[in-house]
Amino acid sequence: MPPLRVAILDEELPYPPTSGKRIRTFELLRRLARRHHLTFFAHRHADPAETLAAQEVFHDLGIRTIVLERPLPPKAGPAFYARLARNLLSPLPYSVALHAAPAYVEAVRRFALRHPVDLWHCEWTPYAYILRAAFGTGLRRLRWTVMAHNVESRIWQRLADVERHPLKRWYIRQQHAKYFRFEQWAYSHATLPIAVSDTDARLIREQFADRPVAVVDNGVDVETFRPQRDVDRDPYRLLFLGSLDWRPNLDAVELLLERIFPPVLARVPRARLSIVGRRPPHWLRQRCARLPNVHLVPDVPDVRPFLASCGLLLVPLRVGGGTRLKILEALACETPVLTTPLGAEGLDLLPDEHLLLANTPEDFVSAILDAFHRPLQLQDMAAHARLHILQRYSWNLLAQRLDLLWQQTASADPQPTDSLATPAPFLPPAPADL
Repeated sequence: MPPLRVAILDEELPYPPTSGKRIRTFELLRRLARRHHLTFFAHRHADPAETLAAQEVFHDLGIRTIVLERPLPPKAGPAFYARLARNLLSPLPYSVALHAAPAYVEAVRRFALRHPVDLWHCEWTPYAYILRAAFGTGLRRLRWTVMAHNVESRIWQRLADVERHPLKRWYIRQQHAKYFRFEQWAYSHATLPIAVSDTDARLIREQFADRPVAVVDNGVDVETFRPQRDVDRDPYRLLFLGSLDWRPNLDAVELLLERIFPPVLARVPRARLSIVGRRPPHWLRQRCARLPNVHLVPDVPDVRPFLASCGLLLVPLRVGGGTRLKILEALACETPVLTTPLGAEGLDLLPDEHLLLANTPEDFVSAILDAFHRPLQLQDMAAHARLHILQRYSWNLLAQRLDLLWQQTASADPQPTDSLATPAPFLPPAPADL
């Protein structure tokens, strides 16, 4: 089959690959660019120099970039809360409305008028609305996929379940309801929805769209993430790794600082906790600076030294969706992992064979204290897990899977007109045909 002309819509250029979503997108696209002609639409990074560096990398990969000179606004400050308040009047979820900039919509529309496109690929669910706004009723003639890195409405539901503040819980429930309706539209109207796990695919089919949903798992670069035999592990060094501007990760960090690490430190004074991640909020920087044996390390270029030297990666997630790349990266490095059942959700990993599971903060404390006494046994378990990762989660295999799905979708019939005639009263009226 000849190369496809694929236009990809996303929030930012996924470089440097410093978050789970960026890593996944970058690893898959740099492989697919060897076979297809890719064009990537994105907002500018907050740091213009980072945007230029990302554009150079994508140019070297042969990927054309179209970057809007509009960075996404920060998730803090009075303006942020004003935007949240204004969203109460919108039928769209906050993140969908925020990302649907008129300039972005116009850039997509202009590109489509000048360049043939075999397939449109929304790399995050909110960007399905960009296609609707750009093409209106002409959307029914397009072939397009939507990548569900998470089932967003499920995340909002889980956030509501753990939120203690009544007003915040009420607002979160409003977002959950908006996202549920939006995802129902997006997953039922895309030519092909793609999930990152069988668990998410089943949820999409059952709750949103009684139709086929493809799966392309998250993965790991098994050549980059590998054991470092020349580095000694410290069994008393605990590690949390993840983007610190994402609400589910911040909830997990708060749980660590409030209910898990203090009782561990009280029992084992030599225990240390490293929190490594991008864009930590100011309050977290201040809090970690006051706590004994807690070290916050922001915005590191390479997480592998931390994975090589720690005794245990902690992933105490209570909120989230999709699957956790950091777990796969840790196990590929033969780093033992302790997580919740939700943290391991969607991953083909077995408790006590590939990783440790704990349900409650108290269970986490007990599991950590037990891990201090049997580091060699945990190391053997992590080594066994790496062998499993090599066979199941290589990016090369997953890129081949997405390649096949793109080719099948590009050659498929567009969605029948009847399937797109269902009204969507929660969305603004569709614009006229392009």
